[in-house]
Amino acid sequence: MTIKGALFDFSGTLFRIEPVAAWLRAVLDARGVQTRPARFEGLVRELTAAGALPGGPPPERVPPGLASAWAERDRSARLHREAYTGLARQVALPDPGLYDALYERHMSPEAWQPYADAAEVLGGLRRAGVTVGVVSNIGWDLRPVFRAHGLDALVDGYVLSYEHGVQKPAPELFRIACAGLDLDPADVVMVGDDRHADGGAAALGCEVRFVDHLPVEERPDGLRALRLVEMAGETPGGHRS
Repeated sequence: MTIKGALFDFSGTLFRIEPVAAWLRAVLDARGVQTRPARFEGLVRELTAAGALPGGPPPERVPPGLASAWAERDRSARLHREAYTGLARQVALPDPGLYDALYERHMSPEAWQPYADAAEVLGGLRRAGVTVGVVSNIGWDLRPVFRAHGLDALVDGYVLSYEHGVQKPAPELFRIACAGLDLDPADVVMVGDDRHADGGAAALGCEVRFVDHLPVEERPDGLRALRLVEMAGETPGGHRS
């Protein structure tokens, strides 16, 4: 297959959220809240089990009162915030203002780190003439994260679930993305880390490739290993074959 376009998921594919401990520590420090080490470690465990960090470990259990918001969380900014702050409120934090502060922190560029090969792969695709889009199930605007980390110039368009009221794996979101790139889905590869959500692109005829959702330091070349630039008909030396 020779591709003309490439769509990428955000969290777990191009970027990774900071660990729960770093997320909590950043917010506690910013608000001047002090906790003993044992208490801090306990809060990290509880927030991890609750699945309170978007992009982090999933909840071990979704409370019945949050089930509806959780299922539809990526369809709107309101539902996304409701779901994740609701999960965080399952944990007794020392300051009631921390729940919203934690949610705000996860939307900051400082909370995200690009995978080591993200810029290389996106840049290689750009040089090969491949149009690049980002398709994400998300409840907030991730464009500032790309800008802050210098990757925005390598992306031609963004399709974010909350802006369209539809979430992956619904084919409609991928259809919108392909139309935005002005490409036939058969000429587009979708790259993601979730076989269910990102695999929805296959229903349109997109090629689908997967990476492992791992910490940044454990996945130095997951995107490079997909050989996407070669799929564009580009040789390793930078020339079209």
